Formats: sequence, structure tokens, C-alpha cells
Amino acid sequence: MKMVLLGASGQIGGQLQRSLAPLGQVIALGRAEADFTHPEHTVAAVARHRPDVIVNAAAYTAVDRAESEPALAHCINATTPGLLAEWAARRGVLFVHYSSDYVFDGSGSRPWREDDAPAPLSSYGHSKHAGEVLIAQAGGPHLVLRTSWVYAAQGRNFVRTILRLAQERPRLTVVDDQWGAPTSADWLAEVTAQAIVHLLRRPQDGGLYHCTAAGATTWCAYAALVVAQARQSAWAARIKTTEVLPVPSSAYPTAARRPHNSRLDCGRLQAVFGLTPPPWQQGVARMLAQIL
Repeated sequence: MKMVLLGASGQIGGQLQRSLAPLGQVIALGRAEADFTHPEHTVAAVARHRPDVIVNAAAYTAVDRAESEPALAHCINATTPGLLAEWAARRGVLFVHYSSDYVFDGSGSRPWREDDAPAPLSSYGHSKHAGEVLIAQAGGPHLVLRTSWVYAAQGRNFVRTILRLAQERPRLTVVDDQWGAPTSADWLAEVTAQAIVHLLRRPQDGGLYHCTAAGATTWCAYAALVVAQARQSAWAARIKTTEVLPVPSSAYPTAARRPHNSRLDCGRLQAVFGLTPPPWQQGVARMLAQIL
């Protein structure tokens, strides 16, 4: 089996290279080979390899900057994936894509289901929802995984930011009114690999699925866990923070509005693929063990 992986240098893409390798040949294309700001060129770059599966981990993820660059965000998150999905549909090629909790307005407190109506609050959210729509409209075999609060041990992320600040400040203030599930890129990559095997056998099970770690937390509680574990590690002498205090989102105004409720119901993923999401704390602990 031949797979083309797009966005190979990102958090999810880096893990996918490892998880997909046992399934067959993985052709990883970065921005130099497949620039999503040029949709037709990207489709041509993929077409040259004649893949059996396309896995798209490329995305515009600068949530606040998207407010001033909505057309660019739409091109990268919707137009190009849509054209790739059309190309794949015409050839019966499985198309895999990742979406976001930002397609919802974050109201209420119950976890969002796949059939809940999207109502994005931001340009980024609108672009991700538009991508979902175009992929579904293409009509081919596809898998779209909506996820949230993705992290990896490598690269810049929330945990590394907290660890840096904890070495500089005795007190941290962190937003405490946004709820979600920190989800590891390595688990997402494993889910993707298992789902691909399943869908090549049962393409009728394709479509949209929610895919996050189990449970939920706030950014403040997440930060407090990170600081507590750092204080019990070899980093203990470097950690100055003794308090992590909650503040509302209004304390840190941003260009893009964030959903307050990013909980996603993963029941459909469990029922169809037999995959049980691990507790969010489990993946975070594993990442911290690597970093610390």
C-alpha cells in the first residue's frame, strides 16, 4: 500500500510517519513539495505518486492571525483539502483529514456529538468547518477526525510554555473557564493507522468522528498538573512557581474567540472502531516523562 502524508513536519504529521510505516510505503510531503496556498500544485504533487491513501495533517493553525488572514486560512484548511478529496474520490482513494473542536460555539457543558450543528466563533473555526463540508461533498471514501488541544513532546506547545514560565515566575495565572481534553499526537496517529486498516476493509464506515482523550480539564488545572509533576522531577530545583491561579478568559483578550466547552463525545469512534480513548492525564504524564 502506498500512502502520501501531507504536513509531515507538524505535531500530528511527525507521529504519523512512525504509525503509518508498518502499513506500507509512506511518502511524506512537506510544504516545499506541497504548498497548500497553491491548491492545484498540491493536487498535482500528490497525483504524481498515485497513492492508495492520502493522509492530510497539514493545516493553518494560527488561530488569532486567521482573524486578519481569513482567505489564507480558508485556502489551506478548506479549498486545498476539498480539491484533494475530489481527486481522491474520482479514484476511490481513501482521504484522511483532521478537524477541530473550534467548529462549535462552546456553549453548554455536555460533550459535542458529530451530529450537533457547527457554529464557529472564529475565522479559523469557519475554515475548519468549511473543509469538513467540502470533503464530505466530494463523495469519496474519507475519514475526518475532529480533535482538540493536541500536543506532542516535540515542538512548541502549552506544556513547554508552562515549564518555561514556571522557571521564571513564582505565580502563574491561567484561564479556567475553557474545558477540553488534551490529546496526544501519538495517540491520534495510532488511531489513524488502525482506522485506515479498518476502512480499507469496510469503506462504508468512513465519515466524521470525534477523537480526543477521555475526560476533560481546564487550561488552569492542566498547568497545575504540569507544575506539580515538574516539582517532583529532576527539574525541581529550577521550578520557581508555587501557585497556579485561575482567571477568566476575559483576563487575556485574544483576536479570536475561544469556545468555552470543547468537550467532544467519542462514543461513535468507540462503537465503530472499537477504540477506547485513554485518560488525558495518561498521555500528558508520558509526554512530561520525555521532556523532564
